[in-house]
Amino acid sequence: MTLSTHVLDATTGRPAANVAVTLTAADTPVADGLTDADGRITGLGGELASGIYRLHFDTGAYFAARHVASFYPEVVIAFEITDPSGHYHVPLLLSPYSYSTYRGS
Repeated sequence: MTLSTHVLDATTGRPAANVAVTLTAADTPVADGLTDADGRITGLGGELASGIYRLHFDTGAYFAARHVASFYPEVVIAFEITDPSGHYHVPLLLSPYSYSTYRGS
């Protein structure tokens, strides 16, 4: 099973680079990283078993570094891996006062 994420900044229409992301399972950190210049992290956590996971995005620091006020200091997305042989992609569309996500491919 592979996990990736992609963060897009809706206010600029560009990828959100240098967003700190932490993957946890049962409140235990599994992996972390920073989004690259294209707003992506691939292969986060390596091979993962079935279970419930959370992606924590440090959106407050991202916007603070750009001197942009925001309402959400963090975004946490909980999701369940049911097929450990599959690929899971969890994108985040971000703005200072809203966000959305979906299961990508």
